[in-house]
Amino acid sequence: MTEHVDLAVVAARAADEKGGTDILVLEVGEILEICETFVVITARNTRLVRAIAEEIQEHLWLGHDRRPISVEGIDTNRWVLVDYGDLIVHVFLDTEREFYRIERLYRDAPEVAWAPPVADRA
Repeated sequence: MTEHVDLAVVAARAADEKGGTDILVLEVGEILEICETFVVITARNTRLVRAIAEEIQEHLWLGHDRRPISVEGIDTNRWVLVDYGDLIVHVFLDTEREFYRIERLYRDAPEVAWAPPVADRA
């Protein structure tokens, strides 16, 4: 795996640990020129949107020495975008994700398997 995919997997697993749902990791580099990978996550309330975004930032900073270039939407916590340049993380409130359906725009992008093997989850 490339570094951006490795980081996306770290972000997806951090989101999963914090209670994120419907997590997708998409390789969008062939479709977009602005980044290589998207992580798209759903949260059931605005506090969880913030908590997931912060958890991902902590994992990528402490484990991989990566800080985001920018974080947008943290003031309302309905759609938080965490931009790492090659990786962009989208944390959506469930109603916002349903409304924007961002993954349908990138349905041709390959999806990355991010979940650890079942034996590792125990």
